[in-house]
Amino acid sequence: MSKYIIRGGVPLNGSVTISGAKNAAVAIIPAALLVDGVCRIENVPDISDVSMLFGILRQMGARLRDLGGGTVELDCTSVSTHAATFDAMRRIRASYYLIGALLARFGRADIAMPGGCNFGGVRPIDQHVKGFTAMGASIDIKNGVLTATTDGGLHGASVFFDVVSVGATINIMLAATTADGVTLIENAAREPHIVDLANFLNYMGADIRGAGTNVIRIYGVKSLHGGTYSIIPDQIEAGTYMAAAAGTGGRVEIKNVTPKHLECISGKLREMGVSVEESGVASIVVEGGERFRKIDVTTMPYPGFPTDMQPQISTLLCLADGTSTVTEGVWDNRFKYVDELAKMGASIRVTGRTAIIEGVSGLTGAPLRAHDLRAGAALVIAGLCARGTTEIEGVSYIERGYEDIVGKLRSLGADITSIDDTFDASEAPAEASAV
Repeated sequence: MSKYIIRGGVPLNGSVTISGAKNAAVAIIPAALLVDGVCRIENVPDISDVSMLFGILRQMGARLRDLGGGTVELDCTSVSTHAATFDAMRRIRASYYLIGALLARFGRADIAMPGGCNFGGVRPIDQHVKGFTAMGASIDIKNGVLTATTDGGLHGASVFFDVVSVGATINIMLAATTADGVTLIENAAREPHIVDLANFLNYMGADIRGAGTNVIRIYGVKSLHGGTYSIIPDQIEAGTYMAAAAGTGGRVEIKNVTPKHLECISGKLREMGVSVEESGVASIVVEGGERFRKIDVTTMPYPGFPTDMQPQISTLLCLADGTSTVTEGVWDNRFKYVDELAKMGASIRVTGRTAIIEGVSGLTGAPLRAHDLRAGAALVIAGLCARGTTEIEGVSYIERGYEDIVGKLRSLGADITSIDDTFDASEAPAEASAV
């Protein structure tokens, strides 16, 4: 079991290059099941969620060739099964995108219910089911396996989501790409990775219009062909390094970004007194100041402030002057990290979906545990800002979504190491191993 050791109080300085977007990659990789031919995908992030998805597709018969430098060739033409009930399915939430892709390709999907980060209880898939049902599928969930079947294939339909759902928007887009007729998705999610998936599919021959708005039309096509596509930069990875630079009082150029995607994050940091300046068309420079101003934050679907940046900005507000409030507008319970920050001297009180944060003069290093991906990133930021040494366990969560986070932070001057904390019982004294 690995953990991170951070000796804080060192300003981050230099430049860092952002990897491809996790949330786009985990949608685009299952979408390759719809393609008749080889997909050359560039700017693929080297993270465990992506590795698990590639492993799942390999088990299903796909061929994968790693060309290096974040580029892979993925050929799913030899996949002949509609079943994906492997143990790995339960370890990654995005595996449920295989439902839409397999339904579109085979007219049936048998999928082990997905896992991923655990907050807000079991993530509901009612909006996914609503869309699949409208398109002619029957859904049954039994013993942890979802079975979706059709009688003669999927057909176009009008789907109105009761709540904005990124996952459901992606799944219905996948299912509708080769369905018979036109599918209309209303109250669709608008996140950048929704647009990226639509662009990928369109490059391969799909006809999807309106991605990035709340109304998406998908005109079903007979088939898709192979091609080359580059994944967009990761909005949340960029935001995390922005927060780390600000929190440590450093100056960091963040490269390979789409500044428009970061406006919701940049705006809040500027409101706190952080300098955020665009540097060319694909980079920004973030410089921290002396003391943050208090602000109020409410997370919302894009283009609002992203829920995936809520723990990171809450960590910064622990060091702000005065009382800030952070309201979680997407998930019921995303404040599990608060108890960890309290170990470092933070003053946070949670009431329902709102955290009331009293700024303190500083944080002190402590032993911590990450409970989910973004909370883990927030604890890394807290460790970088704190006096003394911080040890973070549960870092496998962090590595689900951040490529070489230790190496990138070290290149900016951070004192952070990853160590293997595995205990070998064979080397323990007899009395210890008998406990």
